[in-house]
Amino acid sequence: MGFARELMEENIPIWQQCLETPFLRQLEDGTLPEDCFKGYIVDDSLYLREYAKVFAWGMTKAQTMDEIRAYYSLLAFVNESEASTRLMYLKRYGLQDSQIQTLPLRPQNAAYGDCMIQAARDGEGAAECMMACLPCMVSYAWIFRTITGRTPAIRETVFWPLVADYADDRYWAACQEWMDFADQVSRDLSPQRRERCRRIYRDCSLHELHFWEMSGSPRTDL
Repeated sequence: MGFARELMEENIPIWQQCLETPFLRQLEDGTLPEDCFKGYIVDDSLYLREYAKVFAWGMTKAQTMDEIRAYYSLLAFVNESEASTRLMYLKRYGLQDSQIQTLPLRPQNAAYGDCMIQAARDGEGAAECMMACLPCMVSYAWIFRTITGRTPAIRETVFWPLVADYADDRYWAACQEWMDFADQVSRDLSPQRRERCRRIYRDCSLHELHFWEMSGSPRTDL
């Protein structure tokens, strides 16, 4: 088993806690208030801006053009796979992406972004950058594939377009490709650096949990 899959298995208990948050429980059974969902879409939009900065740091520290192209490809994938659905929901709520960019990050969101950016900025290179990025991608695939598998009725809710994006087999295949890349850049890590990467992955998984906990309360500035 590669390092990235090893860390995925280690952190599934945290992602299971995510599934038990009020936001995801109510989303799964179709009872989530739409003001909470609207706040989530805004918070996710702001988060993705911070997420992109992680790749900027990765490119800055890259040793080869292949590595730079990998970050560029990952950033393009994240943007393209999420943009249309996110913008559709913003339109549903009478919002525009440019309009919400001036809104503040809620504390849990800001802490998550700071954690990822610090890991990429202060790390030695691609391994730390990828361990900061992967928990978001992989946990979303795991969470929404789990929800879809056990609650088929989710397809009849307003939340289905979001769920479908991350439960899709193509999204999971892309996650596996990026885990392969993470394995590649994590070969021959020293024990100290390997443990640092393990902590980054766990810290970012915990921030995923805090983000879902935050999303159970609507924003008050929309």
